[in-house]
Amino acid sequence: MNEYRYKLCIFGDGGVGKTTLIQRYLEGMFKATFRQTVGMDFYLKKLEIDGKKIALQVWDFGGEEKFRFLLPGAVSGANGCIFLYDITRYLTFKNLDNWLQVFNESINELSQKVSTMIVGSKLDLAETRAIAQVDAKNFSKANGFQYIECSSKSGENVENVFLTIARLMMKNTTYLKDQ
Repeated sequence: MNEYRYKLCIFGDGGVGKTTLIQRYLEGMFKATFRQTVGMDFYLKKLEIDGKKIALQVWDFGGEEKFRFLLPGAVSGANGCIFLYDITRYLTFKNLDNWLQVFNESINELSQKVSTMIVGSKLDLAETRAIAQVDAKNFSKANGFQYIECSSKSGENVENVFLTIARLMMKNTTYLKDQ
């Protein structure tokens, strides 16, 4: 059986939980402290969806503004993208506009379609929410993206985030097959 390969990039401000989300998904555990991602890190997850073997290449992108110049190169060849923000920090939501501007310029220049979704992180801290869920859903809908909230700490919706984006990539892209 062929294996289908997808490149998935995860973008968002520093401290929103990109690395924690990836580690929770890959290892099934939560680590409260991580070193700051410098530039990009790369992970691989093999899974099966709807009877198809998938190799998911997950690119963890450093969230500091000084690394944004790397975004066009990271997006090149990407099949999917998750924009992550922290539901307890308004600025991380507001900065999605900046991330999306660089992203949209890049994919337009590359003439490629990238399955995209917005994810609100730190759902376990919902009592200190700074962005109403309805506002995030409206923002996502206005940009043509799906929206999910999750918690890397509790594990709530983490699997759903990756299954949703994987299914979007399967639906919207030509498969890259390992022969």
